[in-house]
Amino acid sequence: MASLRDIQRRIRSVRNTQQITRAFQRVAFSRLRVAQARTLASRPYAEAMREVLRSLPRVTGSERDALQEQRPVANILVVHVTPDRGLCGALPGNINRLLARFITQHSEPVSAIATGRRGRDFVLRSGRHLVADFSGMGDAPSAADAASVARAAIDEFRAGRADAVYLTYTRLISTMRQEPALIQLLPVAPAEEQQEDRRPKAQYEFEPEPGEVLQALLPRYVEMQIYQALLESKASEQSARMVAMQNASDNAEDLVASLTLSRNKARQAGITRELAEIVGGAAALEQG
Repeated sequence: MASLRDIQRRIRSVRNTQQITRAFQRVAFSRLRVAQARTLASRPYAEAMREVLRSLPRVTGSERDALQEQRPVANILVVHVTPDRGLCGALPGNINRLLARFITQHSEPVSAIATGRRGRDFVLRSGRHLVADFSGMGDAPSAADAASVARAAIDEFRAGRADAVYLTYTRLISTMRQEPALIQLLPVAPAEEQQEDRRPKAQYEFEPEPGEVLQALLPRYVEMQIYQALLESKASEQSARMVAMQNASDNAEDLVASLTLSRNKARQAGITRELAEIVGGAAALEQG
């Protein structure tokens, strides 16, 4: 059985750890409110852009943009959005496993653009080609950050080094629930090939011609998809970190209670032993 001093030392250590986890929990909560607000504010814009893209008449021939070019897939590029730091539960592992499953399901070579250190390290460990690394964006990625990532992906697609571009990120469902997601970025599916929406659609008049609008819209569409994924992933990261730190704090509290019980038992055992020694000594004196 551990000594009373060892138990006291463990209790102090666990309480110090609990103070750290509670501090992380409070920081994550404050950052989560900001990240959630940014994510929810950008969703209508992203949906409106998809709506405009769906409303464009089908463009064919020379007016068709290169970002819609369908070609045999020989190389695949994945924009992999992950956290830079840990302490957020199973979130980094879940999104990395999604990428691992995607790689095993495709026989074509898969390269990656990483936007977080957790994803970058996973791509390097798996032996895949890392096209670009955009780690260290911080807790508030900007539209300029998304534009840089989109530019790298579009350049790979236009140059023919990637025939299909996918995006992996974590979608925020609620504070307690985050889901890994995978969508195709490039080539952008024509309006007729996209999933139909049963809701009433607005009628747009395009000026100049739809082909020119499409050429200007598609790069912005890719940027917005990546920007929304960055915001969703950051909000999911802070949410997962807050929950993980809360669970760690609760576990520390349970461990302190268990150690306190052990300390009291050790203290009682020590008192009982001392009393027995005193009684034994007194009995020996009487007999002597």
